[in-house]
Amino acid sequence: MSKISVYIIAYNEAEKIRAAINSVLWADEIVVVDSHSQDDTAEIAGEMGARVVQVAFNGFGELRNQAMAACRYDWIFSLDADERCTAAAKDEILTLVQGDSPADAYYIPRRNFFMGRWIKYSGFYPDYRQPQLFRKGVLHFQPDAVHEGFELRTSRPVGYLEQAIWQKPYRNFAEIQHKAGRYSTLGAQKLLAAGRQGGMATAFWRACWAFLQIYLLKLGFLDGWAGFVIAFGNFEGTFYKYAKLHELQASWPEPESLPLRRQG
Repeated sequence: MSKISVYIIAYNEAEKIRAAINSVLWADEIVVVDSHSQDDTAEIAGEMGARVVQVAFNGFGELRNQAMAACRYDWIFSLDADERCTAAAKDEILTLVQGDSPADAYYIPRRNFFMGRWIKYSGFYPDYRQPQLFRKGVLHFQPDAVHEGFELRTSRPVGYLEQAIWQKPYRNFAEIQHKAGRYSTLGAQKLLAAGRQGGMATAFWRACWAFLQIYLLKLGFLDGWAGFVIAFGNFEGTFYKYAKLHELQASWPEPESLPLRRQG
């Protein structure tokens, strides 16, 4: 019978890691890949029986590759610290792993909970990320800092689970701002490495398009104020990503500062 490893990547997730681990206690192994958190993330995970592996953060792509390498079993289920496995998803996963699976990798739908409601639009359902259930050795990530690309090393078509896990993407408004700041910095570095050009006008128009995609094209307005906040957060993150790219390329000099001395 095949066994399953779960890996959870984390950094300063003391408020979330306990619930994430609780949702996958059914797995044969839980690996928490911690990037040297400054809070109690690692201690909580260890107390709950997870195996904690410390990996320095050099981008999400490399982090996930090292997380997969740390897993011991034939199947791997990837869960982020702000995600929770549901009972229905657990049953479907175990049925696939313990049976004759028709695929080597599966996308898993995610339901998002934000501002006290389930998000039905805004591009947040089914909200497939990358394959989250796969055989060990089948998935490999590109060494991208953020929004990491991947390749599937199998000739079999990817599958899709029917039962959803759920995610609480933002604990509060402050976390939206924090994520926009962190991901825009990583995104700017990725664009710079790809040879893209930034500019303030580019930042503004791309941010406007990012807002409209979420709020209008993906029907975010039907999610009420939660949809507006998600779209606005997408505007903010996109604007600062391209503005930071412009900053990296501009290298604005400081005004000249002459030495000042007392007279006489």
